Amino acid sequence: MRSYMAKKGEVDQRWHLVDADDKVVGRLASRIARVLMGKHRPEYTPHVDTGEFIVVTNAAKVRFTGRKMENKRYYHYTGYPGGLRERTVSDLLERKPEEVLQLAVRRMMPKTRMGRAMMKKLKIYPGAEHPHEAQNPQPLTLK
Repeated sequence: MRSYMAKKGEVDQRWHLVDADDKVVGRLASRIARVLMGKHRPEYTPHVDTGEFIVVTNAAKVRFTGRKMENKRYYHYTGYPGGLRERTVSDLLERKPEEVLQLAVRRMMPKTRMGRAMMKKLKIYPGAEHPHEAQNPQPLTLK
């Protein structure tokens, strides 16, 4: 018996639609990362991008458990002395709501060239509207 290894051109990449309204960020991000990497498919191959496209709507309506809205902080270093910047989750949700989910998913993806290519297949929108109707995204059921 031989093991099946997917080739680059033979993988069918479908489009999925996820409604993030009232979903917990971490649980949603882990399921999205799994589909982006293609680990939900039986033909998953580690060295080939077998993942699928995901369109996330209502990203501004995600929620956190516990007291993370006040206590969780995102850090960014500018590269200059004294350039450590920090933002709270509530501040980031107010200014850039799609970035909260994007950061959560990106930190669960491989830190490689292929991981960056997989992240380009994730489209996040703060409201219910999205410009990907032509791709006919199918609703993704998240357990």
